[in-house]
Amino acid sequence: MSPRDLLGEALAGVLQRPARSALTMLGTVLGVGAFVAVLGLTSTASSQIDTRFTSLTATEVTVRHVGGGPDGPSAASFPHDAEARAAALGGVEEAGVYWPVRLPPDATITGSPVGDAGGVRAEVVAATPGALGAAGLRLAQGRAFDDYHHRSAQPTALLGTGIAARLGVTTLETSPVVFIGGRPFTIVGIVRDTDRKADLLLSVIVPAATAERIWGTPDSSAPAEMLITTKFGAAQQVARTVPLALDAAHPERFEAVPPPDPRQLRSSVNSDLRQLFLLLAAVCLLIGTIGIANTTLVAVLERTGEIGLRRALGARARHVTAQFLTESGLLGALGGTVGASLGTLTVVLVSVSRSWTPVLHTEVIVAAPPTGLLTGLVAGLYPAWRASRVPPVEALRR
Repeated sequence: MSPRDLLGEALAGVLQRPARSALTMLGTVLGVGAFVAVLGLTSTASSQIDTRFTSLTATEVTVRHVGGGPDGPSAASFPHDAEARAAALGGVEEAGVYWPVRLPPDATITGSPVGDAGGVRAEVVAATPGALGAAGLRLAQGRAFDDYHHRSAQPTALLGTGIAARLGVTTLETSPVVFIGGRPFTIVGIVRDTDRKADLLLSVIVPAATAERIWGTPDSSAPAEMLITTKFGAAQQVARTVPLALDAAHPERFEAVPPPDPRQLRSSVNSDLRQLFLLLAAVCLLIGTIGIANTTLVAVLERTGEIGLRRALGARARHVTAQFLTESGLLGALGGTVGASLGTLTVVLVSVSRSWTPVLHTEVIVAAPPTGLLTGLVAGLYPAWRASRVPPVEALRR
């Protein structure tokens, strides 16, 4: 049989049974579509991770007090004007100091001044207004405390969504109060989300000056840290100069931690994502191959009489094998083309719904139809071999 005759016979076999052909092709459509969609979503997610690392990790500097000075190595506080000194550096956008407050062992956080009923234990964080801005807090209700609350040591507090839920605080319309170790603090806002320092969602945040007045200054067991956000490209320079800005005479008392190299971190995360999703895509393709093989094998069993007639008219075993392989390959190629289109559409729709930029490599789309063809050929090997082994006399008898 010439290639032209072989293709014609295969196309006729496909078109004579459109419903079965569509069901057979569906396995390749799903397999290749999932393959394209998974790889496309992986590339898109990796792109978003790149952006996230660049906008957050590469613009964050943390400064720690490592001790020294007239108060000895236990001194863990910053100058009173630390925010102003850091903000004066070029490239700094926000800067603020924060530390975990050391509460008495029996202190609890309650929504009522009477008894311990409903009391919870949670971290209390003292922070300056600049630290709130550097952490990128987003509020569900209310407002953040400002310089006035900080300077006048007002008893105000912000609650993370986690601690607010545990205390049963759902609205600020009734001016709720939280009691920390029996001391009342007016709740001015509920934190919904944060760009940095996600642990704040499970904390109570109070003004730094208020914490100093009630519980004292930070020490070595609960040291203060400064959080600085910078413009793109300025983090390394800020990390080198901020110790001098905080204490020009003794910069060694402060340790500035610059952001890690985002390229190495991105490469590691992207590699892990790619391997995981490639495995999932391969599983989808394997399932599609098994589906095609099953459907094609059933088709061989149903077309036993046709096979016997072809053998009786002079067709050899290799001709029958070639015909069924061509049919399965043709269905695989068509399924790969349709699957690539559906996979691409899925990537675009998901990206649009998430306000992402869709990223899909051209080679993935170009390789989809050949992948479908190869899948169809592999799936049709055993059914084609079974068809070629059908004895003509037994086939005609059926």
